[in-house]
Amino acid sequence: MRKVGTKLFLAMLLVVFLTSTALAGEVNLSIAASLKEVINELAENFAKQNADVKFLKNYGGSGALAKQVENGAPADIFISANFEWMEYLQNRKLMHSASIGIFTYNTLVFVGMADKKVSGLQDLPKLEKIAIGSPKSVPAGEYAMEALKKAGLEKQLEQKLVMAKDVRECLMYAERGEVDGAFVYKTDAMQAKQAKIFFTVPEDFYPRVTYPMGLTLMGVKNKDAEAFCRYLQSGDAKAVLDKYGFAQK
Repeated sequence: MRKVGTKLFLAMLLVVFLTSTALAGEVNLSIAASLKEVINELAENFAKQNADVKFLKNYGGSGALAKQVENGAPADIFISANFEWMEYLQNRKLMHSASIGIFTYNTLVFVGMADKKVSGLQDLPKLEKIAIGSPKSVPAGEYAMEALKKAGLEKQLEQKLVMAKDVRECLMYAERGEVDGAFVYKTDAMQAKQAKIFFTVPEDFYPRVTYPMGLTLMGVKNKDAEAFCRYLQSGDAKAVLDKYGFAQK
């Protein structure tokens, strides 16, 4: 009986060891969709210097990501496209407040296919379909709605708006010609293969597009997540952000 007990104990230790080994070096990222190329490149660069680190990346609308974290989805680092969803998790005691800082900034633009003649917000009523991120969960959509309200166009356009799950879906609709135009970030427009920028939304029509980032309560216990969070504030990270058109100030 004693030998059986010893073998069982050793087997259990082995299982625990293998489980902890499998999880060691994993960093779960919940990131606003508009940062996909930036984070992919920075994660790849970091992994080259830290071969034992594996990144599990989840991109999407900031609101959807925040709700997932609230519901228990694994996340070590959260980067939102506005303060609202970062504060949402802070208020629920799910973020490590001392780690929160600003990652970068962006600009809102309107894109579409070249055959349309659109030069400003005043031209939008003549369009049939306009893609916008769902304002309830997508910061780009919330910024766009603020701009439409400021321009006095909210009521005129409400039946023409096509809601998208995130800013990349807005761009996809525009690229496919499924809508006449779409509100996206400048950095998303730079990734477009066919759509072009019609105009930049006046910056005094909406709050500045700001990306706060921070460690979750789960992430602050993960040394690799802490190291990557520091890396996101490094000169290397700033160079990659510049490359993709993000603003630093």
